[in-house]
Amino acid sequence: MTEHPLTLAVIIGSTRKGRFGPIVANWFAGQAGQRADLVVDVIDLAEAGLPDALGGFGDPPGPEVRALSPRLAAADAFVVVTPEYNHSFPASLKSAIDWHHAEWQAKPVGFVAYGGMAGGLRAVEHLRPVFAEVHAITVRETVSFHNAGALFDAEGLPIDPDPSNAAAKALLDQLTWWAHAVRDAKAVRPYAG
Repeated sequence: MTEHPLTLAVIIGSTRKGRFGPIVANWFAGQAGQRADLVVDVIDLAEAGLPDALGGFGDPPGPEVRALSPRLAAADAFVVVTPEYNHSFPASLKSAIDWHHAEWQAKPVGFVAYGGMAGGLRAVEHLRPVFAEVHAITVRETVSFHNAGALFDAEGLPIDPDPSNAAAKALLDQLTWWAHAVRDAKAVRPYAG
């Protein structure tokens, strides 16, 4: 293990009944967990139970938000595992982003998307400006599964692992470069957000 590993939060964005997200997220977390430079925290928004309605400005957050906030704050980088719903991302992800602000600032975000023919890529493109607004840095490398249900076996592993594993490695290499760069920069100079 490296001297100061990065903490990577892998966020399962779908909360829908019968969702495919945990299969994709568990595979990706397994890929990330093989790296000595990462400690992985899988955050399932279905378990977080965040409220749909935001409080007023200055209102204290509820217990669900307070429980999730330290895990997001502790992360040096994020990977959002998202499906595509109606050409965009699920409301549960928007809620998680909107309930937090400082937790996302000056941290890199990568995406693992899944869906039908578009492989969730339209959801990713909609998430990029949302994360930009909270001062997060989205990386270009993305893992995408087109017609995802047909690409995984009964054990939750890609049927053709080489392309998927190579895409995960490329994403993680880029994400960790940014995470180290930003963490090192913040150690010298606080982020002016």
